[in-house]
Amino acid sequence: MGAYVLVAEDDVKQAELIRRYLEREGHDVVAVHDGREALDSVRRRAPDLLVLDVMMPRVDGLDVCRVLRAESDIPVLMLTARSTEDDLLLGLDLGADDYMTKPYSPRVLMARVRTLLRRTRTAAAPDLSPDPVLRAGGLVVDPNRHEVSVDGARVECTPGEFAVLELLATQPGRVFTREQILARLHGFDRYITSRTVDVHVMNLRRKIEPTPRRPVRLVTVYGVGYKLADETPGRPDGRDSRDAG
Repeated sequence: MGAYVLVAEDDVKQAELIRRYLEREGHDVVAVHDGREALDSVRRRAPDLLVLDVMMPRVDGLDVCRVLRAESDIPVLMLTARSTEDDLLLGLDLGADDYMTKPYSPRVLMARVRTLLRRTRTAAAPDLSPDPVLRAGGLVVDPNRHEVSVDGARVECTPGEFAVLELLATQPGRVFTREQILARLHGFDRYITSRTVDVHVMNLRRKIEPTPRRPVRLVTVYGVGYKLADETPGRPDGRDSRDAG
């Protein structure tokens, strides 16, 4: 089934190339050429995916991503001519779900698009199992509704953050390596590093931890990876998930 994809790319020829490839795969595509147009277009009709170039006039892609993340959780695939790891991490820190460096293969771009759309649709698809809701102490992850709550309070997550949290919540107390989490997100390729996972974890801690600098829910197991504490921190029996890692 085709999706509605918004392409925000100031290079008209590049935008047209992306449009042609997306339309060959059955998607409905709209292309805009500056950041202000991108914001206006998303607000008129939310796309299933935004392909967003970083270097654009009027409002650059990083600012577009920053603004949209305060308003929406639509998947964002960023494109940039910048190739340093710091640039990659900045994009992810602002809430992008994937990041590609120019020049890139259009076929690889389409593979990334398919992965993001598949992940989003899987999260939205109905689950016929008796109780698909995942729980870890006071943390609740509902894959059917794509919702997260902590002690009853709703928490907004980007699709990438949700994918990390959902994986960890499938087995509270189990340690997942960065490589296992990364495979869940994107698979392995030359554009993504294990620090991608660290950025998502940092952002999640800001949202689910009482004190992000002293995490008690999303715990680091040094030299291995991350896990969700399987008990509510500071429970009455005296056990505290901070002892876990």
